[in-house]
Amino acid sequence: MQCGLLGKKLGHSYSPAIHNMLASYDYALFEKQEDEIAAFLREESWSGLNVTIPYKRAVVPFMDCVSETVKKTGSINTIVRWENGELYGENTDVFGFLALVRHAGVDVAGRKALILGSGGASASARVALESLGAQTVIISRTGENNYENLEMHADARLVVNTTPVGMYPETGKAPLDLRRLPQLEGVLDIIYNPARTALLLQAEQLGLAYANGLYMLVAQAKRSAELFSGKQIADSEISRITRELAVSMQNIVLIGMPGCGKSTIAEALGKRTGREVVDSDAEIFRKTGLKPSQIILEQGEAAFRDLECEVLAELGKKHRRIISTGGGSVLREENYNFLHQNGVIVWIKRPLSCLSLEDRPLSQNCDLQALYDTREPRYRRFADLAIENCRSIDDAADEILRLFGEKVIV
Repeated sequence: MQCGLLGKKLGHSYSPAIHNMLASYDYALFEKQEDEIAAFLREESWSGLNVTIPYKRAVVPFMDCVSETVKKTGSINTIVRWENGELYGENTDVFGFLALVRHAGVDVAGRKALILGSGGASASARVALESLGAQTVIISRTGENNYENLEMHADARLVVNTTPVGMYPETGKAPLDLRRLPQLEGVLDIIYNPARTALLLQAEQLGLAYANGLYMLVAQAKRSAELFSGKQIADSEISRITRELAVSMQNIVLIGMPGCGKSTIAEALGKRTGREVVDSDAEIFRKTGLKPSQIILEQGEAAFRDLECEVLAELGKKHRRIISTGGGSVLREENYNFLHQNGVIVWIKRPLSCLSLEDRPLSQNCDLQALYDTREPRYRRFADLAIENCRSIDDAADEILRLFGEKVIV
């Protein structure tokens, strides 16, 4: 049985990995232009399809039969080719979104929910939320309810983002400022790459309940897999696969004083996990041909920090990495979002007397205790967890991996 995902740009999709964990059929990516959809749907080379943006509504006219959920939403994300050759369209996004709401623990009954976007995913979120008793309002760029008159909905308790704003590779963007909604209690973003969009990073900062779209993606895939295979799959698989994916994809980011052992620990972590190891100072050298110490001595620390921000912004977008940062990376607040969007940040602590100062002009030319006292609040602010690097490198790496799994956002 050949199944797969139909869309326009699919290079970074998690769907093949998810379906491989759910069932035994082959699952491929089918990137098609809009004018290719009709011919592709007529082919008999596939048995079941998932459909993603921008084709969830475009495929509807080609179906021979659709579910009641599709009639309510006007969009399809799952197609099954029946034995007689007819195409059946279903919307498992509604199932997935309901699972996400339950997973996030957000109470929506009787509350106003703002749904950002007016596409197929928006319709699915609306149907799901209204089935739970929520009052939904669609926010679009040009509709009656838009981003210019959000104050009309200052009583909203939930925001759901169904737009692609903030999705990889255009990370760091948010469709709105959550501070405009003073009664907000929760934020759901169906984007799952990055793990924390700019919208979710702000939700976290404001102390709001939040969740990304990975749980929804796995839940709808589970329902799709049941339709493809004709076999029931336990709901417990949703949590298992979501956690497994999150742990495998999110970065481990190391921060700490210069000479505390970040690079050495990063190499040990890379060997244990098979992940790519990247060092921000090494990336700066690759980019400029200059060591950080040379840049600081010749151009000043401010110029170096600007360059460091650019490098961390790029490193933090990618997945499944061990990222070792420079000792002063915490001095620029914007670096927190760059590193936290896809990662768990680990503070490596080490006694000042044990720090290596070789080729570190800032550490060599100042009072080390004073330098630490300045940076310590910033390390604490950035860190998701901290370990003491006073034993062997193997012990430090083992402890990080144990704690990492507990801190990953699911």
